[in-house]
Amino acid sequence: MAITKETIIGQIEIVGEYKIIQIAYDTIIKEDGKEISRTRSRNSFTPDKDVSSEEKEIKDLANLYWTDELKTAWRSKLDKDLEGK
Repeated sequence: MAITKETIIGQIEIVGEYKIIQIAYDTIIKEDGKEISRTRSRNSFTPDKDVSSEEKEIKDLANLYWTDELKTAWRSKLDKDLEGK
């Protein structure tokens, strides 16, 4: 009886003006090759995050969407949000 566990990307979304990358990970438990459990967890990445150690799909999307202009706009938004507090 072999039990295995794997985590895969179940869904990727690019959301909003600042192109936030949202990821849904599925963790799958199998017994003798048959799925017996699946759970989902989520993570998100904003344009100021270092994604260099993430999966290739995430790095590719960050390189595609997170232009220098977008990163500057995100930084300005964060600064403005801090000024308002």
